Amino acid sequence: MYTSIHTRSHTMNGLCLLLGVLLLAEGVLHAAAKQFRDVMNHGGSSHVRSHKRLHGWSPDQHQWNEKLYPFWDKGDPRWNDCWKGGKVVARLTSDSPALIGSNVTFTVTLQFPRCQKEDNDSNIVYDSNCRNDSSGFPDLYVYNWTKWIDDCGSEHCTNNNTHNVFPDGRPFPHHPGWRRRNFVYLFHTLGQYYQKTGGSSAIVSINTTNITLGKQMMVVSVYRRGHWTYVPVATASGIYVVTDKIPLFVNLSQKNDRNATDFVFIKDSPITFDVKIHDPSHYLNNSAISYKWDYGDGSGSFLSNNPISTHTYTLQGNFSLNLTVQAIIPVPCGPATPTPTYPTTSYPTSPGATTQNSTSATNKTESTTPAITTKPPSNLDPPTSAGVVEDTPDGGCHIYRYGYYRTAISIVDGILQVNIIQMTNVQLTMAQAENSLVDFVVTCEGSLPTDACTIVSDPTCQEPQNVVCDPVEVTDQCLLTIRRAFNEPGTYCVNITLGDDTSQALTSALISVNGAPRSSSRTVEGVSIASGFLVVVVIIVTLLLYKRYKEYKPIERRAEQVVNSEGLSVYFNNVKAVLFPRNNERDPLLKSKPGIV
Repeated sequence: MYTSIHTRSHTMNGLCLLLGVLLLAEGVLHAAAKQFRDVMNHGGSSHVRSHKRLHGWSPDQHQWNEKLYPFWDKGDPRWNDCWKGGKVVARLTSDSPALIGSNVTFTVTLQFPRCQKEDNDSNIVYDSNCRNDSSGFPDLYVYNWTKWIDDCGSEHCTNNNTHNVFPDGRPFPHHPGWRRRNFVYLFHTLGQYYQKTGGSSAIVSINTTNITLGKQMMVVSVYRRGHWTYVPVATASGIYVVTDKIPLFVNLSQKNDRNATDFVFIKDSPITFDVKIHDPSHYLNNSAISYKWDYGDGSGSFLSNNPISTHTYTLQGNFSLNLTVQAIIPVPCGPATPTPTYPTTSYPTSPGATTQNSTSATNKTESTTPAITTKPPSNLDPPTSAGVVEDTPDGGCHIYRYGYYRTAISIVDGILQVNIIQMTNVQLTMAQAENSLVDFVVTCEGSLPTDACTIVSDPTCQEPQNVVCDPVEVTDQCLLTIRRAFNEPGTYCVNITLGDDTSQALTSALISVNGAPRSSSRTVEGVSIASGFLVVVVIIVTLLLYKRYKEYKPIERRAEQVVNSEGLSVYFNNVKAVLFPRNNERDPLLKSKPGIV
């Protein structure tokens, strides 16, 4: 009896020991199995992080099929041979920054080695229009995946059901043309992953409602189809930003301002402020948006629903421009939810940066603080944070979001306006009949110019034919004469620009340059003497119309007006040339006369 009990005890101990060994072996195998976090972090830290679930994404604790999707560490020599003819580069970009609640979109584009491209069947082929150092390419295809897929119908190919799956074992979606998508894209962020097939590019969008404010990291790995497995070809990573402030930019512009990027503008001339809200996912389309301006010159605050505003500074000096943008966003009514705050750690790269071949994401900490307001703010004075507002007049619920813009601008004197007050043909002798010279008498308002440029173009003012720029010295008042030569008769568009360090102003006119020979003038003179009273009438009408048509013509006009004005200008200038033959004399370009440029 004792012996039986003793034997049974030894048997039980052996079974327990064997079970323990099996459990230990299973635990070791389970620990050795790769998970998505291990692969997508490229061997970096893989401790568990707590993040809210992204719609359509999976937690990165799922196991990775390393047999079908091999994993290579950075620096593994197999990366050098993963693609024929060179190296594939993955470019990852995003439309960040994104307002919380909106969508942020990521785009991955593959750049193949030189002379390689993707054809209409998603095969990778050599570009016949591109030539390398040799005389040609040995084969049309770099990767003929169409042939591979067709061969998979035979008994020598891997079973499609086991080959056309993602690293977590899920089958590829069977949409039209799914067999032609020969790249697998694996996105990883916030401890979650998303997988899809595609061609040489892929796009993924995520909603930012459950994402912590601040900088976050997106990592993508790209695999290509192989005969028996999928082969890694490229990785990329990039920073994206989620914010509770409305992303915006203000474009400042002013007529006659020489350089808007220096934020130096002209006194007594209106400045246009054009607000551009960055909202690529159109999250704010149904929102009520208001703009509160403070131009910093003591003129007070201005409230508007228009993103474009104008303001004229009447004093010189430095001013601080402040803009507050308020968006009232309609949302479904429900229990108030806390608004996440910025994490305590940050990333070393800048927002929107695009990086390549990154192997790990920086660990992040996060905190959440309730931020609820129950009454809508008044006069665009923002509360400390945004939240859900209930019982509004329209019976709905809203979220208030704010954006801010501040900048310093300088106001100085500048050239406000330029006018051509007189155009005169320079009388030349027959020996100097190579060019026709015209003197333009120009005045301006505002500060005194330091340079003058003349652009001579065709009658439509579209094709420049000659550009001449000269420094000018004007000491007391803005009045100067600009002399320009015309090589042959015709109708020209003349633009004259006067400028200084900060401003420039433009005026334009259509002129007709006549080059008729003196023999024609003598013939007309004989006819005009016998004409008597008719000559007097023609002279009076010609002088009145010539005076009218030589005045300043704005360059902004319709095409039919250009044609009509050209015809009248040419006609009356020809009449004037016949009646006053001395104006047809020519002379070389002269600059000896004081005040002539």
